Amino acid sequence: MAQQYGVTAMFTLSGGHVFPLYDAAVKADSPVRLIDVRHEQTAVFAAEATARLTRAPGLAVVTAGPGVTNSVSAVTTAWFNGAPLVLLGGRAPDYLWGKGALQEMDHVPLLAPVTKHAWTEHDTARVAASVNEAFRVALTPHRGPVFCDFPLETIYNEAEAELPAPWTPKAAPPDSGDVTLIAALLGAARRPVLVLGSDVWLGRAEDAARQAAQALRLPVVTNGQGRGVLPGGHELLVSRARSLALAEADLVIVVGVPLDFRLRYGSFGPSEEPAKVVHVADSPGALAAHCPLAATAAGDLTAFFTALAGEARPAPDPDWLPRLRAATRAALEADAPLLASDAEPVHPVRVYGELLRALDDDAVVIGDGGDFVSFAGRHVEPRKPGRWLDPGPFGCLGTGLGYAAAARLAHPSAQVVLLLGDGAAGLSLMDADTLVRHDLPVVMVCGNNGAWGLEKGPMRALYGYDVAADLRPGTRYDEVVRALGGAGELVTSPGQLGPALRRAFASGVPYLVNVVTDVEAGYPRTTSGV
Repeated sequence: MAQQYGVTAMFTLSGGHVFPLYDAAVKADSPVRLIDVRHEQTAVFAAEATARLTRAPGLAVVTAGPGVTNSVSAVTTAWFNGAPLVLLGGRAPDYLWGKGALQEMDHVPLLAPVTKHAWTEHDTARVAASVNEAFRVALTPHRGPVFCDFPLETIYNEAEAELPAPWTPKAAPPDSGDVTLIAALLGAARRPVLVLGSDVWLGRAEDAARQAAQALRLPVVTNGQGRGVLPGGHELLVSRARSLALAEADLVIVVGVPLDFRLRYGSFGPSEEPAKVVHVADSPGALAAHCPLAATAAGDLTAFFTALAGEARPAPDPDWLPRLRAATRAALEADAPLLASDAEPVHPVRVYGELLRALDDDAVVIGDGGDFVSFAGRHVEPRKPGRWLDPGPFGCLGTGLGYAAAARLAHPSAQVVLLLGDGAAGLSLMDADTLVRHDLPVVMVCGNNGAWGLEKGPMRALYGYDVAADLRPGTRYDEVVRALGGAGELVTSPGQLGPALRRAFASGVPYLVNVVTDVEAGYPRTTSGV
């Protein structure tokens, strides 16, 4: 069943309640690879990342009770990211329900608020139909996670059932009148900006989006997995001039991303003359309802971009795009001193100065951290779409090792680089053991500043001091990976960075480059909205 939806891997942590699912996976005509991990959240993060990288559904299987509860943060991350994830769980047997069986718990009320659908299937003859339904719901725009659990006797018993045919989602095009209105707004705008988010990638609309932006000559800001739709260096990509673009725009067309804190909650343009805002999503339920909108459209995003490119006739100020391009160039030029900094302790930006020289165009770059990964968002611009992963708007740390495992499976010949803060490393680094056991080589770069940097600086700014924000300086995370069967080394000076990264990429094993960075070199931010 799962294979018909493009599933090739099942991520799990062994549990007796779900043994029959393992048996089915390994004995299938086309076996599903089992990747067993050291914490259930890693299994679900890996399944979520699989969905986001491959655009086929991700599959995770967890045992009853704590197997499910350990998954909740990862399921919630998939919910916020719109990732088509199917989570199948074990459940205490019905015939003992209410008597206190091992790991007896009603999981559904816990998962229902953060899934598209959550239910228990009690009928053995309907297990296949329920699994098919889970994949169908997960893939239907707006995509998201689905949970189904099975009482012990339901999946240990046998029953005859006809396997349902797989279902392929077919999104309807947006209303033509909505597109016409947006085209008219674009024709009247003098300072338009197009924002592309993750659903442009997940909806397979990246080519249409790029072609529309080029045909209409629109300045583009990318977000999440929208990064790479226009490759780094493209003349229309003005993400580095984002503040200027969004502060002075008179029309902002946002496609495939919520109007949340990452996008000023949908408030753009000068305060005295706010920009008109257009929100475009893959389904009506994903459209913003909390801010004034000049127009909306919902439906297949490829159809939207194709229709808009054919209908709109923009006439922007002739100096608008050149101004944004000049601001982009100035920002890139201002980066140069820190990218080449010889300061000790190592400035975190210098790490990216070395990494950018080592990355291939098809590298998959994963961020799991606070301050250290914030710098990555500024300095790493993918050359291809679908090659950037971060935790998304839920902001859950600990995603990294699961994301890395999924990336290596999805792209076996590409570089896979996991950027870890030292705080985030403490939440998932034990799963370096998973990478080792399953022969999944990944380069991990740990920005080790001995602090929870996203909290330390703001707390100082608010109170004049900080507490609960320090970690042990210089912790040897590289030795943790070595002890688990991988490799790694400690970097304490800028000159060591390049050789260390070259050794990591050449190693063919999970390898952690542990860089001691300057705790005072925090990512710049204001205290509001921290």
